Amino acid sequence: MEMLLIYLFVIALIGFIIWRKMNKKNKPIKKNGLGILAPILFILIAFSLSLSQLMHMPGQSFHLPPYWEMMIAGVLGVVFGLIMLSQTDYEVREDGFIYSKPNKNFKYVIIAIIFIRMALSQYFKGLDSIDFAVLTMTLAFIYIVIWRVGSYLKFRKLNSDSYSANAG
Repeated sequence: MEMLLIYLFVIALIGFIIWRKMNKKNKPIKKNGLGILAPILFILIAFSLSLSQLMHMPGQSFHLPPYWEMMIAGVLGVVFGLIMLSQTDYEVREDGFIYSKPNKNFKYVIIAIIFIRMALSQYFKGLDSIDFAVLTMTLAFIYIVIWRVGSYLKFRKLNSDSYSANAG
């Protein structure tokens, strides 16, 4: 029953991400695009609260996973981040505003990444709960930072190109 709830939550999360992406394609990116970086702040706050709780779990001492496991989580985070970044692009439309460019593959990429993460979590169930949580947070944080910072840089480049084209 617990696994069913987890799968339903994941399906709802995937649906929400796809729905948000579909709704945002008709709206321009506001102001200077700093909203692109907002998920980094949100995930940093959530992960810091989670780490704080992990550090104060009764009956368990906090420890970081082995160095090699952290490196693997980091490499997977970089790979996932680069995949997500390759699927993200922006365009200037007739009204002069910058919009997220529609990508037919985005929903498949996000679903694949979520299923890969679920498969990895099933594979690593034997790990200590603290190790597993820290590794999962490391992977997610790295891929979200790479994806969002890269997306912001793509937006800024397009914004400066369109600004210089309009000025000249």
